[in-house]
Parts: sequence; structure tokens; C-alpha cells
Amino acid sequence: MKLLRVGPAGQERPVVLDDDGKLRDIGEPEIDGAFLASGGVARVREALERGDLPVVEAEGLRIGAPLARPGKIVCIGLNYSDHAAESGAEAPAEPVVFMKASGTMVGPHDEVLIPRGSVKTDWEVELAIVIGQEARYLGSAEEALGVIAGYAISNDVSEREFQLERGGQWDKGKSCETFNPFGPWLVTADEVGDPQKLPLRLWVNGELRQDGDTKNMIFDVAEVVRYLSQFMVLEPGDVINTGTPAGVAMGMPGQPYLRAGDVMELEIEGLGRQRQTVGQA
Repeated sequence: MKLLRVGPAGQERPVVLDDDGKLRDIGEPEIDGAFLASGGVARVREALERGDLPVVEAEGLRIGAPLARPGKIVCIGLNYSDHAAESGAEAPAEPVVFMKASGTMVGPHDEVLIPRGSVKTDWEVELAIVIGQEARYLGSAEEALGVIAGYAISNDVSEREFQLERGGQWDKGKSCETFNPFGPWLVTADEVGDPQKLPLRLWVNGELRQDGDTKNMIFDVAEVVRYLSQFMVLEPGDVINTGTPAGVAMGMPGQPYLRAGDVMELEIEGLGRQRQTVGQA
């Protein structure tokens, strides 16, 4: 299933996209951790199969992030060997973990704002995991895959000077407002199938910048979830950004960082497409 939220920012309503491309009201107050933990996906699937969900007129509706504000956004750095190389780093022996403020999440087509004082705002197309069950100390890949509710596209927008040149950890280069466009859909894990067979791409102003595949992750989806559960409790509604392939501005000749007026377009096979115009904070 493809779950999403539509409407003005702060007033989104949860819906499901049916097989005919129509939006249907799911009859739930929100798509969030409580919804996932309480069997909300199964309830919606059953209601959809019964034909009980009313059609929502889609014309003119903004698409918001498909998940209401997550509990936490956990990110994995340098998880593609080609991106590690372009960053001047060795492939890590263990996953590189950092956090991103949950308030960075915006809709897939919302404006991305360059922070004040920024000259190195960058793009990163990523596969995002959404956790559906509480998880701690997972012991196997099978257990790890079993706690995943679904997947979505994340744009892990980053300010490289803030991240790498201002001291401390990476978080302050990752947590500026609008720095995590998310969606358009939360696609349930059963529909995605193998998460290690998903091409992902990003364009800036129509030029292809990133062209990768999740098969090239250093640490695959199951290992990322298992590993994180050794260090923190994963809760329903948490999001994990799993890393980006090569092609970011930081690793390109001339470092063509984002400027106001630029347009980013992202896609992951089966998970939809994003488009953001860049503005100035």
C-alpha cells in the first residue's frame, strides 16, 4: 500500500492511494507511530479491500510528508563506497551514525530553504526506513526486517560548511529547517519487496547528478536496523535515512552547491518522485 497525507501544512489528512490512482480517506486520525504500532496498516488494508474508504478529490491538494512528525530521524553516513570516495573518506568499518532534527521533515514538493550565511547547501537522495514496531537488541537480519513498516524517499539536504568546518558533530549541518523533504508516499514493506534492488536518482536543474542503486550500500537495510538497535531503542514512527550514492555537490568539480531558484528532482523506483524549488531563509 501507498499511504500519504494531503492538505495544507499543519492540516494534512491521511489517505491511501488505491490501485486505480484514487485517493481514499483512511478513517484514521493520523499516520504516526501510534498508527503503526496499533495495527493501522492492517486496518487500512482490510477497509480498502472491503471498499469501505471514500474517495478524496485530489485536484489542487498539496502532498505533505506521509508520516506525521517522527520521534527521531537517525542517519547513516558514508554508506555507499563511491560517496565515501568522493568525500575523501575510507569506507567505514561500522556504520557512521548521526541524528537529524525531526522538525526538518517537510513535504516532497515543499520549498527547501538555504540557511542564512550558507554557501555550501547540498543534496542527497536516500532510501528512508520507517520503523513500525519497538525494537531493541535485534539479533538477526530477519528480526530487523520484521520491524520495518515501510520505505520512502528522503532528501537529506546538508550544509557542508556547518557540517564539516564549524567544529563538533555533523548534526548542525543536517538540522536546518526544511532539510528533509520526505515522501510522497510511505510504501509498505510488503509492496517494496527487496530493499536492496532500488535504483535512486537525483537531478538539479534538469541535470542528472546522482544515479545509484541500493544494492551498492556498504551496510544493507537489515544490518542498519539491527546495528542501530544495539545502541538505541527504535520506536514506531522513527525514520532512518540510509545514506546516499556519489554525485553530491561536495564531490563534484567546482562544487556546484545549491542556490535560490535551483530545482531538485528525486526518484526511487517504486517509491515515487519529489520536486523541490530552492529558496532563501
